[in-house]
Amino acid sequence: MKRFRSVLGYLTLIFIAISMLYPFFAMLNLSFAEDNTIFTEAGKLIHTHLTLNNYKNVFTELPLSRYFLNSLIVAVVSTIGQVLFASMAGYAFARLKFPFRNGLFLIFLITMLIPPQVNIIPLFFLMREMHLIDTYQALILPSLFGGLGVFLMRQYFLGFPRDLEESARIDGCNIFMTFFKIALPLALPTVATLAIFTFVTTWNSFMWPLIVTNSESMRTLPVGLAIYKGSFREITMWGELLACSVICTIPVIGVFLLGKKYFINDILQGGVKE
Repeated sequence: MKRFRSVLGYLTLIFIAISMLYPFFAMLNLSFAEDNTIFTEAGKLIHTHLTLNNYKNVFTELPLSRYFLNSLIVAVVSTIGQVLFASMAGYAFARLKFPFRNGLFLIFLITMLIPPQVNIIPLFFLMREMHLIDTYQALILPSLFGGLGVFLMRQYFLGFPRDLEESARIDGCNIFMTFFKIALPLALPTVATLAIFTFVTTWNSFMWPLIVTNSESMRTLPVGLAIYKGSFREITMWGELLACSVICTIPVIGVFLLGKKYFINDILQGGVKE
């Protein structure tokens, strides 16, 4: 009976994995098919007549390289800034004693309850007053701070051993040296989790880049892909859209594969109770 339950559990996990991976595999497979065969041969696992014309047409008909570069710059800078500021704020809320500490942290938690759509109009007017519309600053600044990142880092640093801080203080380390040389490296699993969430969210962001960008040179991949789809009045080039979707997905998969070890370790640490 024990072996039967184990086999049944593995079969269930395999079925769930296949059901989650099949849409991406289908998108990748159909991106190499011709437009006139996408719907007629959509049920086939592997197409026999493959072509690279969809990818060639995408790079020739729209500035995909520029869109990709813009998305990459915004996602990478936003992720680095979010991790840095959230880690410092989380460490301060967990370890430092200052007036109104609990009240300020409560304000951070309240911001997590506000839908992002509510902040779009105030942020737009703020960026307009600062003359940052259609710039990288407008795309990056709102994503540098977030209540979720501060909450995650604070929860980790609350369980950080005080003996390590006292040992560092005896060795002559100040608060910044203790944070950057001891606390932050040990928080790498939580940092990787926050970095993955931030990168994926920023990379897939559509509404905010659509509002604050006007020129084609500042558009990100999701915005460029949506405009590219709407540029055809009579015929939708599904093969080229699928090729664009594959290109948009590759960086997200790469980031997760790079940080999956730390991401899994963070989940395991959160599930272990002393």
